[in-house]
Amino acid sequence: MKKIILVLLGLVAYSFASVIGLDALGEEQTAGGMASTAGRGYAGGAKTGDAEGLSVLNPARNAFDTKVVFNVNFLMDMVVLEKKSDNFVVNNISMPSFNLSFPMGGFGAFGLALWQSYSSNLNEEVSEGKNSVETTIEYQSSVYEIVPNYTFRLPIIRNFSVGASAHVVMGNSTRKISMGPDMEDVASSDTWAVSRTELADYVDGTWEIKNHPAYYTAAIQYRGHQSSFYFSYTTPHTLLNKLDYNFRMSELDTLAPTKRSREVEVPAMLATGMNFRFMKRNNVMFDLAARGWDKDIENIGGSFNMEPVTETQKDMLVALGFQRDGSPMFYDPYLDRVTYRLGGWYKTWYVKDVYELGGSLGAGFPLGRKGTTLDLSFQGGKRFADSGRAWEELFFGVRIGLMGVGSWGQTR
Repeated sequence: MKKIILVLLGLVAYSFASVIGLDALGEEQTAGGMASTAGRGYAGGAKTGDAEGLSVLNPARNAFDTKVVFNVNFLMDMVVLEKKSDNFVVNNISMPSFNLSFPMGGFGAFGLALWQSYSSNLNEEVSEGKNSVETTIEYQSSVYEIVPNYTFRLPIIRNFSVGASAHVVMGNSTRKISMGPDMEDVASSDTWAVSRTELADYVDGTWEIKNHPAYYTAAIQYRGHQSSFYFSYTTPHTLLNKLDYNFRMSELDTLAPTKRSREVEVPAMLATGMNFRFMKRNNVMFDLAARGWDKDIENIGGSFNMEPVTETQKDMLVALGFQRDGSPMFYDPYLDRVTYRLGGWYKTWYVKDVYELGGSLGAGFPLGRKGTTLDLSFQGGKRFADSGRAWEELFFGVRIGLMGVGSWGQTR
């Protein structure tokens, strides 16, 4: 079991491809990163059922589950970065999340998830000037969370459930900027002396929550015959990034390391959503989540006259989705047992003047008769940067999720 956890944590540490907010927190993983949720535009937090899995924004919905659910997700994405006449492409493969939930009858349900909340990833080499001054820029940062969850239905009003989850934050960050020699003003007879010179700035650090083991989410869910809705509140918290700075010359001379910490004050988040079911298997979903950032984020910075802070704005997600559930009857035609999804979303990033518009298509393919499903979603869109200094991004992604449903611990 210990080896499995180490492998999963290693996969989660691989970050996403966006370069917006590299020096702050990086890209925020939307709504937990599940392939099924992404296929309907990140909507559906209020939808209940054994094939839904844990919800990061709504820890109350699993109280209505009757079976054990295991879910693991993978993401393959491509981002085309654009800024005036410059552009290049970044590709990436990652595992945004996995989760496991256990129904316990009248005692409610317990779940456990591992998901990546923020990440940044970049590894590029740039040649500049007639003498090809080489500059290498590397970023690798991952803020991930282990999230235990508990929920139960109210004893008298059985249509309502309440739930809570704790978010235990871990992670690491690495940044390296190295610059080769600029020999433009060096005499040709002296180039041998500086040809191997390299200036490099290394930054290594870890992520945790300041003065507390976790932050928390509480939610209430209503499930009716045709409509369901939820409301949740996530507590504010302060992320602490402990950093070690090392400035090196040609990998030989290293100045005394400098230690410092930066604090990121993450505000409270409110989220709500509804699901309306009609004609038995058709669902229309709407979700809204907002977080009011009111303080700028101190950048990792450290050298080369980099920007000291990243300005922030209100972080908001508006999602609209549709899902046609597959038939639960094993002997129905296969295409009728497939779940079909469609959705779109609008998102304002925590980074000032950055906005995202996207859409998605998805399907859930049943595997065998026990309820195991292979979820597949295709998504694409654009991130707009009105400031003129940030890159704009066209993104395309494929998410794959494996949902296992079982009756562990229950009599046949």
